[in-house]
Amino acid sequence: MKMQLFEPLKLKFEQADWSRNPEFGLLDTLLDQHPELLMLVEADIIGDQRQSAFGRKDMPSVEQIVRGAIYKELKCLDYRELEYAQGDSRICEQFVKIDPLRPYSFQVYQKYISRITPDSLDKLLVALNRIAIDEGLEDLKSLRQDSTVVETNIHYPTNNSLVWDCIKESIRQLEMLHKEISDISYRDYRKEGKRRYYKINVTKSADKRVDLFKKQLVCFTKCINQVSNAVKKKSHYKNNLSAYILLESLSNLLPLMQQVYGMTERREINKEVVPNDEKLFSIYERHTDIIVKGMREVKFGHKVNLSTGKSNLILSIEVEDGNPSDSSLYQGTIEKVTADYGIVPRDSATDGGYASTKNRDYAIEKGIVNVVFNKIVGSLKNVVSSNNMETRLKKWRSGIEAVISNYKRGFEMFRCNWKGEAHFKQKILWSAIAYNVRTMTAMVLQRV
Repeated sequence: MKMQLFEPLKLKFEQADWSRNPEFGLLDTLLDQHPELLMLVEADIIGDQRQSAFGRKDMPSVEQIVRGAIYKELKCLDYRELEYAQGDSRICEQFVKIDPLRPYSFQVYQKYISRITPDSLDKLLVALNRIAIDEGLEDLKSLRQDSTVVETNIHYPTNNSLVWDCIKESIRQLEMLHKEISDISYRDYRKEGKRRYYKINVTKSADKRVDLFKKQLVCFTKCINQVSNAVKKKSHYKNNLSAYILLESLSNLLPLMQQVYGMTERREINKEVVPNDEKLFSIYERHTDIIVKGMREVKFGHKVNLSTGKSNLILSIEVEDGNPSDSSLYQGTIEKVTADYGIVPRDSATDGGYASTKNRDYAIEKGIVNVVFNKIVGSLKNVVSSNNMETRLKKWRSGIEAVISNYKRGFEMFRCNWKGEAHFKQKILWSAIAYNVRTMTAMVLQRV
């Protein structure tokens, strides 16, 4: 008996419904019409390698990597979920242009996507915005900027928790090293350290806490000495690659342990006030900064400064080092936007944190006509063509709060799970690119 339903049903499954995923349709069109976008990241992905035109392709093409990365961001997937989506979603299969019989593993995607540097991603973001300007979606007549905080993926740092992190991490690495080199022995202080860590957490008496910290630091000193003794033997094991890598990791951990010991002793034993620039907030995410904005809750991560135009597209986004004041970021943003797009905005609107006479005068020198700071104090005055314009720009400036909210909620950017400073910046930019694609799609559909 002949099967009449199989072929028609198969064809239906093979047809992807692009109308439910318009952002992928727009991006597919953009990449087809503007192949130069892929060239911005090609050098990072390929490096010195050359893709052969013959034989089996063991790595995805540059286009597939870029498409896979943006698909991942728009769908808020991790790398394993991206691998699963290749076989589960027709849209993913057609958009990323993969062979359904030979999908790529999540390790392959992670390997090549992580190679793309923040500088290249920034160029890609600017190139997409230039296309939006050419298409009339953005005119760059008005510019507004604000900052937000994106946390790094760490637990709340305390001196007690940092000491415990150092103890357990050093023993973990020494344990792995001992399996490679039986000659290097160690003693496990994790049980003792963990018990005292919990005792310190529940002890309220200041005197008792000092005694417990003194005992914990004695245990910590023993761990530091173990690591130091192991690191001294590093030169003897250059021929053992696995052991040498572990010893190199321990040599990087040692100064962090010494720094944590010093700041804990100063604060908890000697009751000194340790300056923030001398503190370490995580031995895993060492780039973490402490961010204090006004009277709000202290956060640990990085300040992110961004600017938008009337289209709500993110025109620039930068991850700042330390905790700089908003007023120190104003001129750099104006300079970058002007250099990237070759256009001087007519209007500039920011909140009161960016206000200063120096910034106002700088904006006027650049040729900006209307310079508005919200909630200014003292003798500083906004420069505007009319009172009505000042009111309109103040109201318009508040819209950047919605942009930040959409960016952080839509792409889960309250906390960045990517490890390392470079990857932190990559995630910030990938999510900004995905946000802009979604915003561009909404504006294009309004015209249809």
